[in-house]
Amino acid sequence: MIYVVTHDESTCPDCGGVLKYYDSVPRIVRTKRRSTSWIKVRRLRCIKCGHLHRELPDDIFPYKQYEAEIIRGVIEGLITCETIGYEDYPCEMTMIRWISQKVQLPL
Repeated sequence: MIYVVTHDESTCPDCGGVLKYYDSVPRIVRTKRRSTSWIKVRRLRCIKCGHLHRELPDDIFPYKQYEAEIIRGVIEGLITCETIGYEDYPCEMTMIRWISQKVQLPL
């Protein structure tokens, strides 16, 4: 399981221990106009319990490849299958899944 911490947190969400930099991993981000980019996500290890936590930027949701702005636009109804530029990106089934999961996303 991936635990996510923000840039402001320096304590383990599990045990309250201090988090130390461990390494970084690549993560794909899909953005507007079918663009993709790779970012490095820092992983932090708790010195008390040993759990690893990933530090995600604010514009990315856990377990999602698309940037948060696109996901929010779909959930709020601003981006649909008929929206020019988003006709098939993301696909309609992905949009339907995001709408049904909106309670689980940190909006």
